[in-house]
Amino acid sequence: MDCEEFTTKRYTNPDLEKILGKFIQVLDHGFIRLVDYMGGDESIVQAARVSYGKGTKKISQDRGLIRYLIRHRHTTPFEMCEIKFHIKLPIFVARQWIRHRTANVNEYSARYSILDKEFYLPETLESQSKVNNQGRGSRVDQKIEKQYLQLIRDHSISSYEKYLKLLNSNEDGGIIDESKEGIAREIARMVLPVNFFTQWYWKIDLHNLLHFLSLRVDQHAQYEIRVYAEKILEIVKLWVPITYEAFEDYRLKGIFISKQEKQLLDKMIKGQKVTKEDSNLSDREWREFEKKFLNVD
Repeated sequence: MDCEEFTTKRYTNPDLEKILGKFIQVLDHGFIRLVDYMGGDESIVQAARVSYGKGTKKISQDRGLIRYLIRHRHTTPFEMCEIKFHIKLPIFVARQWIRHRTANVNEYSARYSILDKEFYLPETLESQSKVNNQGRGSRVDQKIEKQYLQLIRDHSISSYEKYLKLLNSNEDGGIIDESKEGIAREIARMVLPVNFFTQWYWKIDLHNLLHFLSLRVDQHAQYEIRVYAEKILEIVKLWVPITYEAFEDYRLKGIFISKQEKQLLDKMIKGQKVTKEDSNLSDREWREFEKKFLNVD
């Protein structure tokens, strides 16, 4: 649906106005569509300076303040900005996504409507990681991969056919067999696998959005949710460029240091040798320390 044009006195961002209402493809059948937004970098500065009701005359001062706020974890000024998306995503991604309980969500209901025959099929398949219980390892042999992908495709098509048969309906809602009565949509939907697509409207403030992105654009995040997060991150860069710069510097490309890691760094600065045995770190913590500071992959 195209967006109507209105004259407004509120803050608008020219870069966001260009993509407002447009569909950005993600995965094979998914998308992200910017529906609305409120505020920008100026709103954050205004909220932070509310104590004396003045803004600033220089962008450099705004930049310095926003960087200070992010650096010292002052979060409430970022809650003054909000953004709303229309998102189409696989059900298994949605169930992972909804764990971030800091947004307003309204999802397409399969109790009221018939789901489309659209399911997610990965381009490649990887084995289970041997070091991460919730991650992927290396790509499986391509001959086996082809067989597995066909298995997923066949199962998805078969499940959808059974779904329509239970409904006694075709994809357009027409009756298949006049002599039979279909079952309720809220029951029939349970035969569909979680690679089928759902849709929702998702509205969130900037503070909680940045937290969501810090977790979901990380290389350890599942690929299927990470690609959505990466597209949203590109929109955030257009929306609040000063905030994005600080977020990238202090969160995305910054490093969190524990007390034990700080103690080890102090030793390294003094030229002392550090080893796992005297580090007081677990095996996993030590691997993370090596990756952060000792250039060990």
